[in-house]
Amino acid sequence: MLYVLVNPLALSGKAEEKVEEAVKNFGNAEYKKFSLIDLDVKKVLEGTTNEDTVLILGGDGTLNRFANDTADLTFNCPVYLYKSGTGNDFMKDVEDKVENNMVLLNDYLKDLPIITVKGKSYRFVNGIGYGIDGMCCEVADKMRAEGKENISYAGISIKLLIHGYKCPDAKVTVDGKVHNFKKVWLASGMKGRYYGGGMQIAPNQDRTSGLLTSAIIYGSGKLKTLIVFPKLFKGEHVKHKEMFEEMTGKKITVEFSHPMALQIDGETITNVSSYTVESKAKVKV
Repeated sequence: MLYVLVNPLALSGKAEEKVEEAVKNFGNAEYKKFSLIDLDVKKVLEGTTNEDTVLILGGDGTLNRFANDTADLTFNCPVYLYKSGTGNDFMKDVEDKVENNMVLLNDYLKDLPIITVKGKSYRFVNGIGYGIDGMCCEVADKMRAEGKENISYAGISIKLLIHGYKCPDAKVTVDGKVHNFKKVWLASGMKGRYYGGGMQIAPNQDRTSGLLTSAIIYGSGKLKTLIVFPKLFKGEHVKHKEMFEEMTGKKITVEFSHPMALQIDGETITNVSSYTVESKAKVKV
């Protein structure tokens, strides 16, 4: 049996329209369709065997929720993700494994890193955005709640950069070593290379390495940051060593001098003073 799990809110509410297209990858397989809204995912998956297949339709937020809902579950069957999100940052990161707009997830769901924030822990698939990127998600959530569509995260970021964002200072601890930064625009913790709908904030990060990357943009004025910002989409910002720092490690803690919003795979948590991310995977030799 093919179990199709759809997030009807994904792809600006159009993920449902992708179902027929997606199931064609499995020939004439009989399938059952479920909405992920209020679905007990564990209950559905616990009834599967190695002769079944699970197909997920949604984006990065959907994948994050699925990863957390199944954190202590051993998969009995193959689990696929069909490209049907807005940003599709995970798909970009593993594009060499994508066939027919679909990727096998099982290995990618193992030993995911943990973020601890405000006393709670979550698994994440792509990365943590803290600073202007978190604030951008906070603004986008408010716009969406007001019924606005076609929201441009890049446009929001540029507006916040020009007016509205107040740079904190940051204390970043990587595997016990402390680093201090002034005037921080963002301080991300990355499992993959992409977040924010295609921003390649950590182009040197390898999600199979067992390590995480702390990517920090700091110390620059508005004009310089505005000039460099578009380079994030191609990963070319790494050339600006005067304002960009990247460090890898198993455990990373970021503390800001004043609370700000944070995003986990696109899901927003407001009023955050610090976070800790920790890799649970073995370091690749």
